[in-house]
Amino acid sequence: MGDQAVSRRDCANAIRALSMDAVQKANSGHPGAPMGMADIAEVLWRDFMVHNPGNPNWFNRDRFILSNGHGSMLIYSLLHLTGYDLSIQDLQNFRQLNSKTPGHPEYGYTPGVETTTGPLGQGLANAVGMALAERTLAAQFNREGHVIVDHFTYVFVGDGCLMEGISHEACSLAGTLGLGKLIVIYDDNGISIDGEVDQWFSDNTSQRFDSYGWQVLSADGHDHEEIGEALVQARSDSKRPSIISCKTVIGLGAPNKEGTAATHGAPLGVEEIAETRKKLGWPYPEFVIPEPIKKAWDSTKRGFAAESAWKENLVAYEEEYPELAMELVRRIKGQLPGHFLKKADQFIRECQQSNDTMATRKASQNCLEAYAPLLPEVIGGSADLAGSNLTLWSGSTPISEKADGNYIYYGVREFGMTAISSGIALHGGFIPYSATFLIFMEYARNAARMAALMKQRSILVYTHDSIGQGEDGPTHQPVEQLTALRVTPNMSVWRPCDSVETAVAWKAAIQRSEGPTALVLSRQGLPHQDRTESQLADISKGAYILDDCKGEPDIIIIATGSEVSICREAVKALSQEEYSARLVSMVSTDVFESQDEDYIESVLPSSVVSRVAVEAGASDYWVKYVGLKGAVIGIDNFGESAPGAILMNHFGFTTENVIRVAKSVL
Repeated sequence: MGDQAVSRRDCANAIRALSMDAVQKANSGHPGAPMGMADIAEVLWRDFMVHNPGNPNWFNRDRFILSNGHGSMLIYSLLHLTGYDLSIQDLQNFRQLNSKTPGHPEYGYTPGVETTTGPLGQGLANAVGMALAERTLAAQFNREGHVIVDHFTYVFVGDGCLMEGISHEACSLAGTLGLGKLIVIYDDNGISIDGEVDQWFSDNTSQRFDSYGWQVLSADGHDHEEIGEALVQARSDSKRPSIISCKTVIGLGAPNKEGTAATHGAPLGVEEIAETRKKLGWPYPEFVIPEPIKKAWDSTKRGFAAESAWKENLVAYEEEYPELAMELVRRIKGQLPGHFLKKADQFIRECQQSNDTMATRKASQNCLEAYAPLLPEVIGGSADLAGSNLTLWSGSTPISEKADGNYIYYGVREFGMTAISSGIALHGGFIPYSATFLIFMEYARNAARMAALMKQRSILVYTHDSIGQGEDGPTHQPVEQLTALRVTPNMSVWRPCDSVETAVAWKAAIQRSEGPTALVLSRQGLPHQDRTESQLADISKGAYILDDCKGEPDIIIIATGSEVSICREAVKALSQEEYSARLVSMVSTDVFESQDEDYIESVLPSSVVSRVAVEAGASDYWVKYVGLKGAVIGIDNFGESAPGAILMNHFGFTTENVIRVAKSVL
């Protein structure tokens, strides 16, 4: 290339070349989207994106999300070219074991990747959460003359993202909330895996987003000037999120395959790549980027300058608002206030001193009343069930009414809510919670899984936890959902039996920074359980002995949630008949299993093989605790419509049945 000026097309072609080469070397991947969106990416990243490759975690950076994550070589190429710690060798290891360039972008693997994408539409919903977090945090901390939180959230989406139902949920809410710093760029190439989309996707996308209250723009996705003008216009509207519909050709440059599904999910092939190089005027060998193009892309100096300027602004802010600055830094770092643990423990003791019969959903609301005033970073809401999930507390302020608020009315959008909550967590500065009925976590299942995959601190409040929910019938009565949550890696699940265990569970969820926590709560009132000080301390270990006998027990009964009280009565009755029985309250199986072997053995001694597990949920999960010689009182069919107490009796969740089954095991 020599001294020849580097053109925009040269820079875009670098993305195309790296993308097709990496996919070809891996013999796997999607070259079409990166090749089609290369021109858009070049304009956005070289002219608009504010970021620092030298510090991917700089807090005030613009966020970029590739929601159509199958096109992962697009973001890997961008990160490599702009100067992130992603080498050409990393690109050559695309889709290989333990590489920094997995098949879909994964948070935590690759510097500069803001969220894990691949399940279509969820990256877009995460971006809504990020934009919501940015605006709310800005309202809480920015002051006149001191704009400390101020960045955009950019999202690339494809046809698949916009076909997914979650895109409707998230984008509808984004328009209602007026998230003006959210900018979506739609790769309108008319192609999905099955071919030309007009047979299955004929929506008028512009009218759809206009109806949401978005600013709707368009551009030729291969015209750099049009793309730039559209981005300027999108950034200028602070009241509405924007979508820029960009007409593109998928796989642009591949002479025999561009514009077709053949570029979507497979390598182009050696011959087609050779022809593509000729058509693009790219004479360089595979994975070779000429030095002038490298220099044209390098954003390290600009990024360092941007972060340095922000740090200077932060120093000036700190001088005028020292307490606010300290609070902002604490929240950015994800640290809890120093007084939180002491006051949380005090609240737990207060709960233990109470004798109130209480639904654990109400106990959960009491936890919010106690903990949220200590934690201004707590933000959350419910999917149109605030009065049932009891997620509102006295200090709740809807962000729809006040920009610096802390409560989100999500509407009936369980899937969108859960993915938005992950986006808030990924952004930083907040601890998000979201709520719905346990049965409707199924709507949000994949978003909950993605939160676990990314190890994000998101608190999932699930109420109406069993057939005890009552008259609404089997459509609203969860059976298999607890098992689904418990077998999800990185997911912590708590099913408390009273207000005390609920308070411990909430504290654990707030403290836990390496994944989401599901709090599974009852609709019906549950009796308070008396405990000793040592028992109170052991709740945080996930399971503990609530009632015991002298010496080694003949039988161990394990229970959770609403079933603990009937099992406690059963243990008392068995003891009166001179059976040696132990009751274990298993509030969190995953937390219990993380304890040391000595503690686990002290609670569930391996020498005691007579065991019964009792939970109003699927029984199979409990076999690992009771063994083949034990028994499980569970529910393995869908429920019925009747008052909760009648259903519990009908399905065998009674003291009498626990005694009967325990004796049969003995």
